Amino acid sequence: MVRLIPFLFLMYIIAFLDRVNIGFAKEEFQAHAGISEAAYALGAGLFFIGYALFEVPSNLIMTRVGARWWMCRIMVTWGLISAAMSLVNSEFLFYLLRFLLGVAEAGFFPGVILYITYWVPHAYRARCNALFYFGIPLASVLGAPLSGALLELDGAAGFLGWQWMFAVEGLIACVVGVWAFFYLDDSPAHAKWLTEDQRTTLQAALDAEDEAKRGPHRLLSALVDLRVLYFCLIYFLIQCSVYGMTFYLPTQVSEAVGSEVGLLVGLVTAIPWTVALVVNIVVNTAADRLAQPKKRFVAAACVAVGSVGIAASAAFSNPVLAIAGLSVAAAGYIAVQPVFWTFPAAYLTGTAAAAGIGLINSLGNLGGFVAPVAKTWIESTLDSDAAGLYLLALCGFAAEGLFLTLTRSEDPARATTPQNSRTPKNLNPN
Repeated sequence: MVRLIPFLFLMYIIAFLDRVNIGFAKEEFQAHAGISEAAYALGAGLFFIGYALFEVPSNLIMTRVGARWWMCRIMVTWGLISAAMSLVNSEFLFYLLRFLLGVAEAGFFPGVILYITYWVPHAYRARCNALFYFGIPLASVLGAPLSGALLELDGAAGFLGWQWMFAVEGLIACVVGVWAFFYLDDSPAHAKWLTEDQRTTLQAALDAEDEAKRGPHRLLSALVDLRVLYFCLIYFLIQCSVYGMTFYLPTQVSEAVGSEVGLLVGLVTAIPWTVALVVNIVVNTAADRLAQPKKRFVAAACVAVGSVGIAASAAFSNPVLAIAGLSVAAAGYIAVQPVFWTFPAAYLTGTAAAAGIGLINSLGNLGGFVAPVAKTWIESTLDSDAAGLYLLALCGFAAEGLFLTLTRSEDPARATTPQNSRTPKNLNPN
């Protein structure tokens, strides 16, 4: 997996950066483009409407045309639309481009989660998912200073700082998208960099797991399966907390350190995500050693810790304590997600996996639409900036409760536990 995971990781860094860089441009962007606070919250969330509507179709198309073609298409189109954000001069254009960005990016994340199931036996997926999820905190560790530095180019060549940021980061996505077409293989059977023995052994292990799964195999069965919908609800609550924090993190840090959003705020914003980088790998390496039913306790603990952290960041006026709270929140909310995705991946197979994973991600990511709107509404209603953060914490605690109610019925086939999953040694993620 040394060949695949780092590249998928790079792709996700760019995806997450293009999705949330609006948070860095927020103040200058609103001032120059004439975007109100309510319009910003709506536009930030409209991404997820387009994303949700086209997620399942996009994932199904990938199973037909192959990963390298579809990942290339996704990245190039979202890169062009992200770069076009530099042209926004009205609320309508802002709404339109954020919606189209969601349409363009739809299918990327669930496509990668599905793609990992083509290559990695169940016993190692939490670690591989965690390495892929490294893209979220690292996008912020690297992207926060990058976005801050690009904002400092304000006035260069006649462009505003936020225009530079959108244009440069969008074009990076286009370049990596073209690279993906030449780099990725659709499945182990097409991987010339594996030996014949490696291809045969790996495919046999994956086929045995698919045959043993007890979840739905067909498209419509997955879309109406109660457990799939239960996973959708859990993921929705997690994403409410994640995006409610992410979209406003630069502004919150700016207020905590008493500085305008720029390079300094970008560097400080990177602190919570640096903590999340370390915690993510430690937690998910440990989780892979557990049977699937026990992983629910790990997931519940992570989301509870994240919720305590975000509530603490609202309660503390001291900037050091506030940043510490945000660091705890980022660590918990990032670490829970790779563990979460082992549940649907263990349960679904065939066309149902493409549809089910796409549905979970699309409905779950509607939390990214709901969170900014709900956060803005409750803060305005209660006249309290802290109220929005407490609401996000409540979403996390609700997800914790749902994790704890998962039962042994979510356990994948017993044949796929770490003790008996066959993987060629030189393909082991360790």
